[in-house]
Amino acid sequence: MKTKILSIVFLSVMLFSSCGEDGTSDIVINIDGNGGTPTTGNAIEINGNYTTDLTLDATKEYIITGPSIFETGTTLTIPAGTVIKASATGADVYLAIAQGAKIMAEGTSSQPIIFTSSATTPNAGDWGGLILLGKAPINSVSGTSTSTSEIANLPYGGTAADDNSGILRYVRVEYSGGKADGQSENNGFSFYGVGNKTVVEYIQMFEGNDDGVEFFGGTVNVSNVSVVNAQDDSIDWTEGYTGTITDAYVKHGPNHDKGIEADGYNTDIGNNSNPKYFSKPTVTNLTIIGLGSGTGNEAIRLRAGTQGIFTNVWIEGFNEGFDLDGDQGDNPTGAGVLSGDLNVKSVIFADVNVKLKNDTGSTFTDADFYTEDNTLMGTDYATWGANWTRK
Repeated sequence: MKTKILSIVFLSVMLFSSCGEDGTSDIVINIDGNGGTPTTGNAIEINGNYTTDLTLDATKEYIITGPSIFETGTTLTIPAGTVIKASATGADVYLAIAQGAKIMAEGTSSQPIIFTSSATTPNAGDWGGLILLGKAPINSVSGTSTSTSEIANLPYGGTAADDNSGILRYVRVEYSGGKADGQSENNGFSFYGVGNKTVVEYIQMFEGNDDGVEFFGGTVNVSNVSVVNAQDDSIDWTEGYTGTITDAYVKHGPNHDKGIEADGYNTDIGNNSNPKYFSKPTVTNLTIIGLGSGTGNEAIRLRAGTQGIFTNVWIEGFNEGFDLDGDQGDNPTGAGVLSGDLNVKSVIFADVNVKLKNDTGSTFTDADFYTEDNTLMGTDYATWGANWTRK
């Protein structure tokens, strides 16, 4: 038996030893394209490139041990109650659903699907995270061109606004955010050009080293999003994201950055869409809880020309509520306020020193940007976040 296993490993290395030439880390390819190699104990290993469908079993143990990529045409099915652990070795341990592939992860409030660290004492950044890549529009390229993801150099983007990458329902990602380097960082959930036929509802990132949820363009609509203790931004969008975010809850831990950091386009790449457009999501029912107005933090940073319509927002415990950055050239964030494309229809501030900081180069009043409503409650997290989330 040992001889057979060693032969398979040797053959895999010989056949795929050149895979590092495309800028990604070398990975072990499962020869049958279907994974499931037994590891220590009763755990089943998930690792490599998958070229056929895979269905997990909630009664079994699974461990992600390296880059795990489901290729075009495949479907990964994960039933309710499944727990998938990841080796606590950092950035090169992640699960990616490539363009044209699907993940069908349908948990329930009593049986969520959990991705977590295998460490006895887990920490943020133990492993990478969950990555979905689709064919929906992004503004870092034009037309049918694609860009490549920060992690794994996988293609994303296109012209299919209604692209479908599957279902994420009642899914929790814990201790993610392993960083490859300063330019390549894993998030809890990374949505690269994901389309609006993808179903994303009831997801949580808990204790992550980088962003909780990040949208790289695309049109995906998400609801019931919980981000607790993200050490960078909790919710982040860029590259022309135009979906909806409905019922979102953010809570900061001791280490954090913004509740939301929003870019109209990726300033490292440029706005290459033709005609040019900017991110413009619709955000409804949002609560962001900070650590107090004396901490000198910002709840929401809007920059690089981003647009967006916010309704029913609760911001608590920040020095600054909204910080807007831009100019009157390539980063017309202020112009969005004046045109009505960047607007907060209703917000309540609690323990916030500065409600709006305007660094856009455009002149407008607080009332041009937001309307206060002290009857608001933000999102009803106590109800929809019950049972399946971690505090």
